[in-house]
Amino acid sequence: MNAVALPDIASARLPANYEAATRAIAECSRIDECQTWADKAEAMASYAKQSKDETLRKMADRIQARAIRRCGELLKQIEPAKNQHSDACGDSPTSRSDAARKAGLSRDQKVTALRVASVPDEEFHAAVESDSPPTVTQLAERGKQSRPQPLVDLQGIPPADFARATEAGGTLRRFAEFCQANDPVRIARAFQPHEIQSLREHVSTVDAWLDQFITHL
Repeated sequence: MNAVALPDIASARLPANYEAATRAIAECSRIDECQTWADKAEAMASYAKQSKDETLRKMADRIQARAIRRCGELLKQIEPAKNQHSDACGDSPTSRSDAARKAGLSRDQKVTALRVASVPDEEFHAAVESDSPPTVTQLAERGKQSRPQPLVDLQGIPPADFARATEAGGTLRRFAEFCQANDPVRIARAFQPHEIQSLREHVSTVDAWLDQFITHL
């Protein structure tokens, strides 16, 4: 982990090493390190709100935003996997979702990190260092808006794409209903050993597709 640490929550005050913390986050090379920074900053922000320390809260919000953005930057360095599956004995992630899971991120946290990382650099730093830094949720919304817009408007989308979207919506609904009604552990145990390899490949394909799908909703 990075040598620079956030102050204890109980005695937290605006630290003189804020710039050092910012540099340490920028230099993080592991997603779990970034998430640890984000978690500590979130706890500090909560303490600051309770103690009505606005200066500390803003500083904690800035650190949390930078840590989550760095998570997204590291995730973006991983190409979305296709027709691959994770090696249960290996340490190298085969997809963004795999990397996020290994770092302890939920799907929502992964998507948020990717969206915050999509905010243009200049816009992000100006917002975070402003007198009223936006929340992580607000930054994620900016990340959605900052994505390149389609070359055509809705009227120019091919009819076939609307048909596929309708099919995808129905497929997702039916699969969600199946998931709600069935225990995944029991279902997984019912497959035979010779079926496992192809099932893992199918899951990896679906996982990679959903990764791209939910990020662009």
